[in-house]
Amino acid sequence: MRIAVIPARGGSKRIPRKNIKLFHGKPMIAYSIEAAIASGCFDKIMVSTDDIEIAEIAQQYGAEVPFVRPANIADDHATTMDVIQHTIGWCESKNMAVDLLCCIYATAPFISPVDLASGLALVAVGDIDYAFSATSFAFPIQRAISLNENDSVQMLQPEHVNTRSQDLQDAYHDAGQFYWGKVSAFKAGRPFFSLSSKAILIPRKRVQDVDTLEDWEFAEALYAVMKG
Repeated sequence: MRIAVIPARGGSKRIPRKNIKLFHGKPMIAYSIEAAIASGCFDKIMVSTDDIEIAEIAQQYGAEVPFVRPANIADDHATTMDVIQHTIGWCESKNMAVDLLCCIYATAPFISPVDLASGLALVAVGDIDYAFSATSFAFPIQRAISLNENDSVQMLQPEHVNTRSQDLQDAYHDAGQFYWGKVSAFKAGRPFFSLSSKAILIPRKRVQDVDTLEDWEFAEALYAVMKG
């Protein structure tokens, strides 16, 4: 069995009620649920939440909410792995044989059913633990700078101050959309970012973290341009 797990706790701080806040006319979580359904990859799409309103909205858009997430993994310190392992444990208690699982974030309005299917194709046949969404940095990270206590500037890698951009290695980061994985890897708590993982590369124009109100406003503007 293949399942999707969408973590969506109710206590978001920086953007209150972020998971169900309206984004271009729909609750934010609806985009993740609809993409999961459209992908055709899943036998079940589950939302893990501690919040009744989130549960009701998730069900309206076609997800299942078969349990209430325990309070001890619904606070600011709970990790994605905590939520996934709890869901796996619940499935095992119901004698559900799950072999592949995809964690989909509830705040991923740019997620694509095609990318979800690409991740499944990799993890289902490859000798890997995980396949996850990633994108390239827009600027060479070797030229990154930091500010000291006096706000003076220093390079993090000063040895590259004169290296040509085309000679610097490309770098990528987690796109924060989904993590496909083998249930055995999740149960063992193996890390997402290792030689046992592969990346599904997403264009930068379809990637935006939504952690602050500024992020939210930028994501809305980007979505309007893409859909316009």
